[in-house]
Amino acid sequence: MQILAGTYRGQKITSTSSRDIRPCSSRVKKSLFDTLAARLDFDTLVVLDLFAGFGNLGFEALSRGAGFVYFVDLHAGSVRALQDTATRLGVSGEVSILKTDAQTFLRRCRDRFDLVFCDPPYTWHDYDSLVEGIAGSGLLSVDGLLLVEHQADRDFRDSPYYLMHKEYGMTKVTFFQHIQGGQ
Repeated sequence: MQILAGTYRGQKITSTSSRDIRPCSSRVKKSLFDTLAARLDFDTLVVLDLFAGFGNLGFEALSRGAGFVYFVDLHAGSVRALQDTATRLGVSGEVSILKTDAQTFLRRCRDRFDLVFCDPPYTWHDYDSLVEGIAGSGLLSVDGLLLVEHQADRDFRDSPYYLMHKEYGMTKVTFFQHIQGGQ
């Protein structure tokens, strides 16, 4: 796993052999960032990488110019890997690495994010509450985007926050947006 573009292009992202963590594939990551680059300017974005794992998406955003990235994950191995990558890249001052579960973080968070990556385990039990807790709670900035990776059989087109989706075999990434005039 490595960073594909930007300042840290080619740098490796620290990982472990844990089977509990399912990183976003390079093919999916490249496609997502190509789509995002056409929609927004990464310079100074505040990014949340929720269920961060090894930080594959968050470090890619940072490499492309994001101003600050919050990494949230509950697994101790993930947190150690995130800290190692941040130290190796020399970006410890541009990241916050939090060892907590996603729901606790979302309940306590008062920050706003321009871009949120959310890659929960495919067995996650309540995607609708997760989307509502981010897109419907005021955590997204006015032009903010939420990207949720999930199994391809799940469909979010009825969500009021739905923007679009991209399919990659058994994986789908759904894009949600802040609703103008909402919270």
